[in-house]
Amino acid sequence: MKQIAIVEDEVLMREELSSILQKAGYHICEISELRNVAEQLLSLSPDLVLLDLNLPEISGFGICQEIKQKSAIPVLVLTSRDQLRDELRALDLGADEYLTKPCRKERLLARVSNVLKRYEGRSNLLEGPDCLLDRLTYTLYIHNQSVILPKNQGKILEVFLLHGDQAVSKEELFLAVWGTTEYIDENALQVNLTRLKKTLANLQMDRQIVPVRGIGYRLISKEAKCET
Repeated sequence: MKQIAIVEDEVLMREELSSILQKAGYHICEISELRNVAEQLLSLSPDLVLLDLNLPEISGFGICQEIKQKSAIPVLVLTSRDQLRDELRALDLGADEYLTKPCRKERLLARVSNVLKRYEGRSNLLEGPDCLLDRLTYTLYIHNQSVILPKNQGKILEVFLLHGDQAVSKEELFLAVWGTTEYIDENALQVNLTRLKKTLANLQMDRQIVPVRGIGYRLISKEAKCET
């Protein structure tokens, strides 16, 4: 049974959406605590997020952006905001569908079904700004080509993609690759990082790994690196 998470602050609307989707055979999780919503959703890892934009604690735009930076979870925006600029902004941030309220239940169910079909078999895919990483095989898809990364390099890239533009500590990389922070020769990490950097450069990836003094490393755009 597919799981759908509903992010909607209006209780009656949330209950109505839950009822419609449950009757259609979906398992529903209602997000009523509107703090750290993206973290909740990433931990829950539903098959689809039904997201309102007008929320009291944080903009739905920010939630959509964070989800799409760190996962391949599909997002269907359902909102009363009917301006074209809002729709274009949401789609630019990675939203998969955009519907305005009020919306007939038949249309909602059709869009939900279409998005889920598009994502079938993609739950293991992690989306980056200009790439996809298959977390089962560590196949990297970029610029209409693909390459299977060695396991350690794949694990390192996975950590960077999950962190977005945030810095990743050496300890986090140790845990991801070797499952421990003890008795690890830092040279082993450097070797894997150097090889991954070379691979990304050969694939002409727009992002590159850079050191962050006193912390670890970040995966940032080449343009951003030039500005620093």
